[in-house]
Amino acid sequence: MSLFLNRRDAVALLLAPGLAVPAWSQGFPSRPIRLVVPNAPGGAADLTARSVGQKMGEALGQPVVIENKPGAGGVVAGESVAKAAADGHTLLLISSGTAVSAALFKSLPYDTVRDFIPVAPLATFDLVIVAPEGGRFKTLAELVAHARANPGKLNIGTPNIGTTQHLAAELFKSAAGIDVQIVPFNGTPAVVNALRGGQIDAGLDILSPLLAQIRAGVLRPLAITGDKRSRVLPDVPTAREAGVAGYSAASWNGLAVPVGTPREVVARLNREVVAALNDPAVKRKLEDLNLDPHPGTPAQATAMLHNDIRRWGDVIARARIEKQ
Repeated sequence: MSLFLNRRDAVALLLAPGLAVPAWSQGFPSRPIRLVVPNAPGGAADLTARSVGQKMGEALGQPVVIENKPGAGGVVAGESVAKAAADGHTLLLISSGTAVSAALFKSLPYDTVRDFIPVAPLATFDLVIVAPEGGRFKTLAELVAHARANPGKLNIGTPNIGTTQHLAAELFKSAAGIDVQIVPFNGTPAVVNALRGGQIDAGLDILSPLLAQIRAGVLRPLAITGDKRSRVLPDVPTAREAGVAGYSAASWNGLAVPVGTPREVVARLNREVVAALNDPAVKRKLEDLNLDPHPGTPAQATAMLHNDIRRWGDVIARARIEKQ
């Protein structure tokens, strides 16, 4: 059995029925809950945490306090939670970026698989391939055909190296069987400026920050990269529908706690996350951010994290991206 499977089984054992649970867990929570977010205030991750956390706090009888710790690919936030007491009073916002960091960094001050128990998914959000409106590409099929006829000459912009968007572009390149240049920029605004200025032919990024440019007729959406069409752009096909067989890349976020947290506490937190995501007001807030609420079980959140670690690890190896 592999080391990965042993660690996964260890987490499963911690959640297995019949294990002794400390008496104090029956009175959980006994103080405010700290939710550590590896992103700056005001972004989609932060607003998701605040919307769900506020509703959870109402049900739990203790406030959920958001603590923003951006930087280093989420490592600062992850280390803070990994070292916290395993009593359910400290949560970590995890995401596809957490999985990327696990695959991209040579070493971390924690083990992403061994040191955390995923509690629940929170939301999924779309990535999109875009081109300048009025440019040469009206469809994804046109872009792929041009790339095949002109190997090495087409440029696709993304945010920084090692982001989910950057790796999703590398995966697209591989799935489509095309030779294109992936050009990383310092954030979404720089990608948009390069598209508008004609420095790149296409871009791949999270849909939400591009939506205003799409609706203004500045950018043309060629395809959604996930398994299904976007709720806000229902006429835009998925990349699979547009002819790139086997390609799927989406982003997500969720919550986790330090390993060793009692299973009854994990179960209680999961129940309150699911209830919050099913609340009409919370659901509306997330949908206004172009996020799709994704209530689920600890096992589903664990599968999302572990599957992404494997997938992005494979992409990093194939693209020969140097580990940091």
